[in-house]
Amino acid sequence: MVMRTDATVGMTCEYVTLPGHNGDQINAYVARPAGPGPFPGMVLVHHMPGWDEWYFEATRRFAQHGYATICPNLYARSGHGTPEDVAAVVRSQGGVPDAQVVGDLQGAFKWLRGQSYSSGKVGLFGTCSGGRHGFLAACQLGTEVDALVECWGGRVIMADADLTPNQPVSPNTLTAQLTAPILGIFGNDDTSPPPPQVDQHEAELKAAGKNLEFHRYDGAPHGFFYYDRAAYRQAQAVDGWSKIWEFLPKHLS
Repeated sequence: MVMRTDATVGMTCEYVTLPGHNGDQINAYVARPAGPGPFPGMVLVHHMPGWDEWYFEATRRFAQHGYATICPNLYARSGHGTPEDVAAVVRSQGGVPDAQVVGDLQGAFKWLRGQSYSSGKVGLFGTCSGGRHGFLAACQLGTEVDALVECWGGRVIMADADLTPNQPVSPNTLTAQLTAPILGIFGNDDTSPPPPQVDQHEAELKAAGKNLEFHRYDGAPHGFFYYDRAAYRQAQAVDGWSKIWEFLPKHLS
């Protein structure tokens, strides 16, 4: 959606609960454009810093651009408090189990598609650990995901020694299962993933014949969209967001 000064860009924001993995009730933040729709949808996969203010703002940002958007709290089972405190608990538990995350995201897709204002088309967006989880979920959920935006997903490629009970598979080994078109956004100064892993990720997607679009930014470290952190890079972030707004309408309209 292109911004116009004569447009009325209202939205509705709310907290909801929905069935996640194994039917567990989890909470989520939802923002959608004003009006009856139908609107394409987005599911946002938050990062390891937690279900935090940046992701709430991102949820509203997608709504402002015309998408009914839900961001489920993937750490809901670890208690409540500040995002940093809850994330510390999750880290102490070895991270959230991959299967649980995929189940929670599947619940968010089902909830969003069940709303009267949904067009039925729903994409997936994630950064950092959320980029990894987004790629993993898109591979495992198949045609439920209509488009994928993976931003600097760390540990998409994992050595056997890095696998754990909570993360038992390297997501890149599931590349053949991906059906959604994928937009990848990466910083060339990142170390998780480092540029050689981005090269491998892209090469594997191409070898599997996937619909992909990768963009890499010089001078950009891990998390360069996060305006509230030292990693923020204004020019690269603005261009990265523009790539997102160009990509999504191609696949969710």
